[in-house]
Amino acid sequence: MTADPMARWVAIGQGVTVAVMLAGAALIALTGADAKTPASPNATSRAASSTIGRTWPIAEPDAMAEIEARVATLPRDMMKQFGPRSKWSALRAASLGVAPTDRTRTVIPFHTLEFDIKLPDGRMLYPKGYSFNPLTYLKLPQRLVIVHPRDLNWALKAARPTDFLIVTAGDAIELTERTGRAIYLLEERVKERLGLTVAPVIVTQAGPRLVLTEVGPRTRGVRPVPLARQEGLK
Repeated sequence: MTADPMARWVAIGQGVTVAVMLAGAALIALTGADAKTPASPNATSRAASSTIGRTWPIAEPDAMAEIEARVATLPRDMMKQFGPRSKWSALRAASLGVAPTDRTRTVIPFHTLEFDIKLPDGRMLYPKGYSFNPLTYLKLPQRLVIVHPRDLNWALKAARPTDFLIVTAGDAIELTERTGRAIYLLEERVKERLGLTVAPVIVTQAGPRLVLTEVGPRTRGVRPVPLARQEGLK
């Protein structure tokens, strides 16, 4: 599968974006609340199960095998139908400025519901326009290291094995193949949700807040970029 360009694209497409994690997981937590109060981050649920009567194993097809089988039916030259990867809209990243110095700040990624959430009997649980902090209900499993492509070598050395590496430009597929590590593109909605303005920046969760650690040139061990040149280097 890895030798097929289309298969590599399918693999890259399986990456989970931060926006989906923040909004989706929070909605799951909200829909588990009762009709009067928001779900508590300390709330727990327990369930017991027992087996009655005869049981049979359930045989389900392997998801990866299904993906590989589907990819195998696609034309080898399918990518030619879409033109050069440089023109693919899916590979266009959101831009950021250049971090001029070390700085740490915090952000609360409030989310506002775009639709009503109702109980099965029709009673309103959470109305459209209700705002909440997704970090009240979930914990990000890793840090996010967001860099300009020219700082990727620094990021590869500074990042932990579990960190997500995200770039503000370039070909994520090519960078993944070249470095041997999954590289993701910064999406505009992630940029807005996290309140990002410059890179490199390392995003970590501290309770109900995100801590944004912006990394300046001195810490990265590079010469500062003059303001007049920063626009052309994004």
